[in-house]
Amino acid sequence: MPSQEPTPLASIVLAAGKGTRMKSERAKVLHPLLGRPMLFYILDALQEVQVERTVLVIGHEADQVRQVCGPAHRYAEQTLQRGTGHAVLTALPSLEDFEGRVLILYGDMPLLTGAILQELYAAHLASGDDLTILTADAPELRDFGRIVRLPDGHVERIVEARDCDPAEYALREVNLGAYCAKVGLLREFLPRIGSQNAQNEIYLTDLVALASAAGRPVGALQTADLESSLGVNNRADLAQAGLVLNRRMLHRMMLDGVTVLDPGSTWVEPGVRVGPDTEILPGTMLSGQTVIGTGCVLGPHTRVVDSRVGNRVRIQHSVLLQAEVEDEATVGPFAYLRPDSRIGPGARVGDFVEIKNSVIGAGAKVPHLSYVGDAEVGSRANIGCGTITCNYDGTAKHRTLIGEGAFIGSNTSLVAPVRIGAGAATGAGSVVVRDVPAGALVAGVPARPMHRRDEACHSADGQAPNRGEES
Repeated sequence: MPSQEPTPLASIVLAAGKGTRMKSERAKVLHPLLGRPMLFYILDALQEVQVERTVLVIGHEADQVRQVCGPAHRYAEQTLQRGTGHAVLTALPSLEDFEGRVLILYGDMPLLTGAILQELYAAHLASGDDLTILTADAPELRDFGRIVRLPDGHVERIVEARDCDPAEYALREVNLGAYCAKVGLLREFLPRIGSQNAQNEIYLTDLVALASAAGRPVGALQTADLESSLGVNNRADLAQAGLVLNRRMLHRMMLDGVTVLDPGSTWVEPGVRVGPDTEILPGTMLSGQTVIGTGCVLGPHTRVVDSRVGNRVRIQHSVLLQAEVEDEATVGPFAYLRPDSRIGPGARVGDFVEIKNSVIGAGAKVPHLSYVGDAEVGSRANIGCGTITCNYDGTAKHRTLIGEGAFIGSNTSLVAPVRIGAGAATGAGSVVVRDVPAGALVAGVPARPMHRRDEACHSADGQAPNRGEES
């Protein structure tokens, strides 16, 4: 009878392979899927089953894998890559003081879920078998090893597809490449596996026949979730895995109250959070640690990276990188918010506008064809079409400060460092090189004082001064 006592669980993840078919200098398990290294997905799944420790078997670009995965895991370096069985054997010294069960997984299987691993672990404990294999009734997986069973239903051996005779190849049950074993079984039998094969390698699958022949029961858990068994061997597999992970992410979001108009053209990375009643239009990509509030409309064709967006915000045909947009603001179409840009509540950033390292105050407007960099724009200010902040003098960057309610006329150049006072205005085409007092009106090249903005609105000849279009 299987033990009812709590059973410790560890894991070994095989991540040493070069991945020749990826045709890349990068370690295979570090290729990105939805913005994260492929290996991270299997490590996340292991966290869901609460393993006590994880040993990563590394080899190709070992230092790179260590750096990316960090110190939370143990590492075993397989300097000579002599097969999967040899990889697990390399990991055993890291489990020298461990007694319990061990999940053995491949780092290039990012679609395995915590739920499947929990099911495999539970089935292993319930059966009392020494080794349990994850399998599927899937003869269409032509390149997968076939499961040969004993009359009592236990597994006798795994035969790799290339080694099958016609009868074995006709078997329907295939090995998916995930295992749960008693650590004692691994210690006893892995050193006995030979390498008498064409590749002169030690195969993990040979453990099954060795254990079975010694009377150690080997079981199998059949799963209907074939999608989760997809391994990544080349860039086409990588793209397919990305599609699956993205579909899962969008499905969870839609169940949580987010509208995704076209899931086929919408990409959302796992670190993104989106509030209910937000609508995501086609061609939108949300990346990094982006947070989107409720009731927003994003897209079409919008990219948001590591940004925070408030509630009831409208963003269309735009790019946001490490930016913040507060409640009820609008961005786009064709706007570019660069890092450290903050758009205040109800503000408007219109078409062909670039904002960089700047604050746009509440209710302020930058409607079109402007560059605002290293600036602070006060609430309710209006930045006319074609305005630029000339923030770089060839050596250093300088700040531009625009006060509340200021009116910057079309095609104004603000040569930083410069301050425009609250309620001040510039005429169209002005080049402002000196500070403008609050309430003043300046115009010309260079801009010169005309009169106070709060005086009569018309000049002596009765004509209104040309300050540019207000939007």
